[in-house]
Amino acid sequence: MRVRKTVMMLSTLMLAASLTACSGGSGNSNGNGNGNGNGGSTDAPASNNAAASNAAASNNAGNAEEDASSPEMDFDMGGRTIKVVSWWDMTIGEDNPDNIERKKNLEELEKKHNFKMEYVAIDYGEYQQKVVASLLAGEPIGDIVRLGKNYTIPALVQQDLLWPVDEYTKNTKVFNPKASEFMSYNGRGYAFSEGQGNLITGIFYNRTLLSKLGIKSPQEYVSEDNWNWETFAQVAKEANKDTNNDGKLDTWGLASAGFMDPALVSNEASLTTEDKQNLDDPKTVEVFNFLSKLATEKVARPTEGGDWTEPGQFFRQGNTLMYAGAMYEIGGLKTDMKDYDIGFVPFPKGPSATAYHSSEAAFQALTIPKSVENPDQLIYIWEKINDIDSIYDYADQAMLESNFTDENDIQNARDAGAGMLVLDSATFPKFPYYEMIGELTAGNSVSTVIDTYKAQAQSAIDEVYKK
Repeated sequence: MRVRKTVMMLSTLMLAASLTACSGGSGNSNGNGNGNGNGGSTDAPASNNAAASNAAASNNAGNAEEDASSPEMDFDMGGRTIKVVSWWDMTIGEDNPDNIERKKNLEELEKKHNFKMEYVAIDYGEYQQKVVASLLAGEPIGDIVRLGKNYTIPALVQQDLLWPVDEYTKNTKVFNPKASEFMSYNGRGYAFSEGQGNLITGIFYNRTLLSKLGIKSPQEYVSEDNWNWETFAQVAKEANKDTNNDGKLDTWGLASAGFMDPALVSNEASLTTEDKQNLDDPKTVEVFNFLSKLATEKVARPTEGGDWTEPGQFFRQGNTLMYAGAMYEIGGLKTDMKDYDIGFVPFPKGPSATAYHSSEAAFQALTIPKSVENPDQLIYIWEKINDIDSIYDYADQAMLESNFTDENDIQNARDAGAGMLVLDSATFPKFPYYEMIGELTAGNSVSTVIDTYKAQAQSAIDEVYKK
């Protein structure tokens, strides 16, 4: 579905300069990337604030029922400056009609409630240390502060440093319900957020190469509702070819097989469940067997000794069909692969899955420190800024339509994003995440890997939960 016809031309003109997905990003600071270049997908902001902003007002757009806006409140903030802190500048721009309306709302709210909004950007490399130190000192660096789940839940909540906010974020036209769900502890939600299109993960594939190879497309399997681990491996194997008959493979089907997180969520599995390790859960065992099989059958392109960016570089060479990555990478891929047509499908379903999913190991959202007064007023202001009649028909429409022209790619991304799951192993600094990936991709016995790391995994969890 496209932008509503009455505003299509205006939208197109105003979005042209701004709507490209982020091509940056790095592994997250706790080291739980997946070896495919999407280990820190929350490190990068949504494209020039546009994708996040568009999604903020349209998380539930198109649904028949939406939660009503909060009743009007009358209060005077006495000239207070509200500081919004993130690792990028969240200042509302005027790059699309939605943001223009949002900025107008802010200006009217500032006059009505007597406050000023200030947006503070802190370099990602020093962000966690600075923000957490300010919270522990009882002198928060901002009134609304972006935090990562992996160092917030449970550590900061256990110390009573944040307000629970779920009672104020019922308006799903503005607030992403998953933020409260993902950032919850003991039944309460401690964060609110905009959309999550920048966090969509799945399989990018090279349609141009696919055409040359003459094999069945991943999209055909998706359309048949037959895109699963078996057909995924089949496509990858069929693309491993020696096209010039020199005795060596020169095209490959898969950039890397070390994608623990996507494999876990594709089977609705996890390495941890709250304060318990989950390595021997049947669903997790299925994931380990899948990763081990990909390794022992040599399905993926072999490493050449590169770092975590190597799979993305392999894909950019144009001779590798599929790459497990995150949507924030699409801008960079399109820039570097101008001669190739790039498609997108969800990560294939595992045998225990009921739907497609995106994975996220470093989810982040906005929080309010406990030492900040009147959290209800702050969230009310945030709601009223973003409670607009969006020109978009669904969350992240502008970002997706600016990056894909094929409706299948767009729908695939929407399906993957709708099923996003957040994994918690990054919460535990000593969790043997990479050690297990190394053992599995080396072809070691799954049962041996589980027996070897169960106790170490539980110990890493206990250290954080202080048991």
